[in-house]
Amino acid sequence: MPVTPRTLLVFFIICSLFTNVGCQESSTPLLSSDKLSTPVPKTAHNPTYTFGIIYPIAHSFYEIITQNAEKTAAANSVQLVVKAPEEISIEQQIRMMETMIKQRVDGIAIDPIDPDSLISVINKAVDAGIPVICFETDAPLSRRSSYIGLDHYKGGIVMGEVVNKLMKGKGMVLVETGMVNNSIQRERLSGLLNYLSRNTEIQVLEVGYNEGSSDKALKDMERMIDDHPHFDTLITLDILSSPASILLWKAKGLKRNAVSFGMMPKVRGALINGQITSVISQNEQLWGDYIIGQLLSTVRRESTSTYVDTGVQEMTKTMLEREP
Repeated sequence: MPVTPRTLLVFFIICSLFTNVGCQESSTPLLSSDKLSTPVPKTAHNPTYTFGIIYPIAHSFYEIITQNAEKTAAANSVQLVVKAPEEISIEQQIRMMETMIKQRVDGIAIDPIDPDSLISVINKAVDAGIPVICFETDAPLSRRSSYIGLDHYKGGIVMGEVVNKLMKGKGMVLVETGMVNNSIQRERLSGLLNYLSRNTEIQVLEVGYNEGSSDKALKDMERMIDDHPHFDTLITLDILSSPASILLWKAKGLKRNAVSFGMMPKVRGALINGQITSVISQNEQLWGDYIIGQLLSTVRRESTSTYVDTGVQEMTKTMLEREP
């Protein structure tokens, strides 16, 4: 049959269609970890797991934890789904847990805002065959597998010891903390106040509660400083108060002691610059490794500890300068 211009036109149209189909298939984007609907299939030779991590709030404090968790996860063929409410919200944490249960992830690590409110959904995950571990904040009445963190009452005592050393047992302090009903903040504050009252002559002028708001933390501390201008030391016990205190120190040019709980990028910078005197670190840089390690051991049905105590330590400018 002779090749006519019409025949050539049909031939090129057919080739073009096949070429487009091939291109569409090869350029289909892979699903990102936060949109995973089902875990990657496992094989005996190359097991792959999907773990979820749920924070209480999207905050720079948790960045180092995520970074280290991602490194350890990648080295162990683990995919991560990392979630956090934009603002402290128990309801959002519950919804995030529910979503991960539906996605059938292999394990979940959660820092519960209110342990009692999360018990039922933690147990629901366990009933679905998904092990759950807690970090920073424990939910001991749930069926979680383990807890990674510290004894926060003892953490408050360590804070008291540091303040006592700085002030030589005398003087006046202001304290800003988080939510009045949060178990971490209650225990940490109790440890601090009990130590100071039993072992020092230091006077606690006022305790402020920011209730999960950075703006309220800043206003609280500004008002307390105006009301008690002769204070010697400001103590901040949560991750919202500490960065807010740095802004206040800059604005007012204060030269008093400032002692914070929890290391994060802004706090580290303020410690080096001399705006913060001391920081009580929870060894947060270890949590990411522990989270992946505990979840892997649990899903592999290896022996695990029900409590991984990460401890606390004081960090100062001198100590940071000595780091390699």
